[in-house]
Amino acid sequence: TNKITKGIFELGSVFKTFTVALAIESKLFEPDTNINNIDNNIKCSKYQISDIKKFPTTMSVEDILIRSSNIGTLKIARKIGEEKYKKFLIDLKILSTPKLELDEIGSPLNFKWNKCKLETVSYGHGITTTPLQAAAAYAAITNGGYIIKPSLIKKPKIIPFSKNDQIISSETSKKINKILRKVVTDDKGTASQADIFGYDVGGKTGTSQKYNQKNKNINTFISSFPSKKPQYILLVMLDDPQVAK
Repeated sequence: TNKITKGIFELGSVFKTFTVALAIESKLFEPDTNINNIDNNIKCSKYQISDIKKFPTTMSVEDILIRSSNIGTLKIARKIGEEKYKKFLIDLKILSTPKLELDEIGSPLNFKWNKCKLETVSYGHGITTTPLQAAAAYAAITNGGYIIKPSLIKKPKIIPFSKNDQIISSETSKKINKILRKVVTDDKGTASQADIFGYDVGGKTGTSQKYNQKNKNINTFISSFPSKKPQYILLVMLDDPQVAK
């Protein structure tokens, strides 16, 4: 199976990038806006949502993405609202079946926007997509805001963007690229091992639980480089990685 085009996965915290991008684009927050009262866990309907480690109770929007706080992200998503968030994911083409010059194409699983769905989707849980779609969505977020159509090509060619395909402004895109760079360079960032000299990498990590296997994870890293003016998106997925002995 071609897992990149046909595999359907929860990608975890890489979705936090979309939440922050929409919040900035909607002019609800700036990267340096502080979010207060970030508890370590929160009750949503009958569910308990928590962070994997203790974070400060006040963090800026960019720190929430850099340090990858679930609670901070869901507080941002609640400010955005379900309808606006839902439309954004549709426009990003995360929830549709992608088109490509291959037969092995997967379709994200359908789900209902019931209680707490906005909150869990904001940090990448309870929503599936293909790695191809996730990479294409990251391309749009980092390239100035333009949706692209994935394609297999023999030689690189320049395809002009259409203003009609712009999902976020170039200004928002620049702000996101700066934050994704800090995810790699900041000592509290979740992707510091990707700070390779000469490559100017930005990106976001994500962890999700394997279906019906509580002790096994899928870890993802989506990167863009060079981060000041991205030319490439690279998605790496690890199936239940283990710490080296």
